[in-house]
Amino acid sequence: MYRVLRRGVLQNVAGAVGNTPLVDLTGPLSIKNGSRILAKLEFFNPSGSVKDRPALYIVRDALEQGLVTPSMTILDASSGNMAVSLSLMAVCFGLKAKIVVPKNISREKIDLLRILGAEVVFTDPLEGIDGAIREARRLAETDPKRYYYSNQYDNPSNVKAHYETTGPEVIRQTRGKVTHFVVGVGTSGTLMGAGQRLREYNKGIRIIEVQPDGPLHGIEGLKHMESSIKPKIYDPSFANELIKISTEEAYQYSKLLASRAGVLAGLSGGANVAAALRVAMENPGSVVVTLIPDGAARYVNLLLG
Repeated sequence: MYRVLRRGVLQNVAGAVGNTPLVDLTGPLSIKNGSRILAKLEFFNPSGSVKDRPALYIVRDALEQGLVTPSMTILDASSGNMAVSLSLMAVCFGLKAKIVVPKNISREKIDLLRILGAEVVFTDPLEGIDGAIREARRLAETDPKRYYYSNQYDNPSNVKAHYETTGPEVIRQTRGKVTHFVVGVGTSGTLMGAGQRLREYNKGIRIIEVQPDGPLHGIEGLKHMESSIKPKIYDPSFANELIKISTEEAYQYSKLLASRAGVLAGLSGGANVAAALRVAMENPGSVVVTLIPDGAARYVNLLLG
């Protein structure tokens, strides 16, 4: 899949995407009913988040299909992580990036975008990610020859990335013993891609979707689908179960993971683990896999506030 030079030297950091470690959180979470919670640490990806997977596929597929040329700028809307990942991939493939983000995303993410040389456009924080999506669409329509609108929310390469990488990794790392897959939705690429691959492997694996408990929430990266612009790649009937997590729970478990497990998880990771714990406690003897989509370093000010 990735081009590697002799003696195992990567051509660029895009070759380091994926194959993230799986860590056992059973002990730190004090689970004693025979269940296990295993979390993939996606902050081990080059830019520090799970979004490196779809960003790589989106850019690479667009280049292979002739949808983007060296003179074009990659354009997308993001709550932060995909913005950083697309900007990183743009550097790897010699392209430019322009990212539309809500003005209230974390300062750490904004600084990373600027370090990577991306052009950043801010939108009204009260409109959330949907406001950024609308502005990105407007920009793409005004100058289609200048921009390649990668549109992570509707792009099938997003799903493909997780079908071909995240899903198989979970199967391999658990030796096929995974019983539940718990994951939050933003674009829903992880849910739809990895979930499909897991279902093909074993129809008995239950897919659990995680969302914020309301439209006004503080869990960056997750969408309250009922009140949002729904991604075209998202199927609301796909998951076996939907668990809603409050912002307070997300913060609580992000901090708990740091203090008990030494896992520096971002807010969506806290939400995922809170939901995974519910699933594990309700299903004795289960093997519950979830994701830590990014690290706490991008939310230090929020977590200490």
